[in-house]
Amino acid sequence: MPTSPSDSPATAAQAAPVDLAVVGAGPAGLAAAVTAAGFGLRVTLLDAGERTGGQFYRHPAPDLGAARPEALHHGWAAFAARHAALRAHAAAGRITHLPAHHVWTVVPQAAAPAAPPTWLLHAVAGPDEVPATVRARAVLLATGAYERQLPFPGWTLPGVVGAGGAQAMLKSGLVLPGRRVVVAGSGPLLLAVAGSLAAAGARVPAVVEAAAYTAYAAHLPALLRNPGKLAEGATYGSALLHRHIRLLTRHAVTEAHGTDRVEAVTVARLDRDWRPLPGTARRIPCDAVAVGHGLVPQLELATALGCATRSSADGTVALELDALQRTSVPGIWSAGETGGVGGAQLALVEGEIAAHAIAGRPVSAALARRRARLRAFADAMGRAHRPGTGWTGWLREDTDVCRCEEVPAGRIREAVADLGARDARTVKLLTRAGMGWCQGRMCGPAVAALAGAAGAAGAAGASGAAGAVGAPGAVGAPGAAAHAPCAGGEPEPDRRPLSCPVPLRHLAELPPAELPPADG
Repeated sequence: MPTSPSDSPATAAQAAPVDLAVVGAGPAGLAAAVTAAGFGLRVTLLDAGERTGGQFYRHPAPDLGAARPEALHHGWAAFAARHAALRAHAAAGRITHLPAHHVWTVVPQAAAPAAPPTWLLHAVAGPDEVPATVRARAVLLATGAYERQLPFPGWTLPGVVGAGGAQAMLKSGLVLPGRRVVVAGSGPLLLAVAGSLAAAGARVPAVVEAAAYTAYAAHLPALLRNPGKLAEGATYGSALLHRHIRLLTRHAVTEAHGTDRVEAVTVARLDRDWRPLPGTARRIPCDAVAVGHGLVPQLELATALGCATRSSADGTVALELDALQRTSVPGIWSAGETGGVGGAQLALVEGEIAAHAIAGRPVSAALARRRARLRAFADAMGRAHRPGTGWTGWLREDTDVCRCEEVPAGRIREAVADLGARDARTVKLLTRAGMGWCQGRMCGPAVAALAGAAGAAGAAGASGAAGAVGAPGAVGAPGAAAHAPCAGGEPEPDRRPLSCPVPLRHLAELPPAELPPADG
């Protein structure tokens, strides 16, 4: 369901600011855009993807000829309704949709005294990397999240993919990562991924879940307030039983084996802190592994603006938002996973609430209650699947932690034990871990855990905080602020002026007043 942009990148800079710029066309951004347009606001919707829907509602390109893309999704009707509304608003001129626009910074533009500032959103547009600028009176950040990965020996072998990546391959490309796929990690996404892969024809010998579902018992009120979530979980569970897929809780993939491609994995039972128990290892043949340990909110644009953050139940860093989805920076709102990972339903609700607030409309009590109910379930889910500190026990000294710079665990441990590193920032300076293309998105959790083990183990100890992961790019970019562990052992989020690679010619062409500050 592609939507043609109303403006080309060359004409995206308006003479007059729009009422609202929405960054991200996933569930939260899509809901906010169509709701705000329904209230009469002029909206520009920017997204790095070619099609709306984000990661959750990812769907095949039209030329693949998928007859029923909805078969690969849960809750497709909610997306279809909002996508239809987007097309209607775009046709009426109320929404300008700019696909393939990767926003790399948001900066305030000087206004008249006592007048609220307008905002400049600079983007890299399309495969030719054309510069584009959007001016807006208000900004909603709905940038979503990316997968949290905890490395293990052999995780760099071909055939080892992210759990969300495997689902994306199926949803957008209609391809499987392999014919015999072990699904591993932690979090409810694993059940959905296993069900989708099996329904598409893959053999799934096991779902390997590091946490224990009994942890949900401590959050019974939140579960009872969300019967739909319980029914959804039961549906996934029954699908696993129907397809004879083993569910191994309190287990983890501790090693992948193979030469040119993964051929098998070693699975071991874990203790309560996620340490592998001796004598419990078993080998499972496979030709692919789909692994992921939840999601990490994508906060680069927000933290560059100085938006306040908080520690989430799952150990990640999220934005601090008020009841109207406002950040600590006036004129900047946020919705969806940036405020704490909670799923598509919560993102849709938060997008609607933000649109009401931006348009000056009251938020109904029913909408507020639904957000509170879904957020309570999200927090319960986060606590149940939060990684324990002992997972670093399955790392060998030669296990690459930073794939981009090929930095093994042994070198990071040496930096901590022998060179005095006590935080991820110092580890980066000493080892180059996190200096590669992904800027710490893949290795951030592992580097933070290995570095935090020295600086926070005494304070965090059994609480598990030393293994927590920080904000996107927790290991920092050159010139970023230092990352001393917080009281709980978690690194402070980065403030970096660029959220993605930007051609130098774009920076050279901007007047100084439109550049982000050098300190982020």
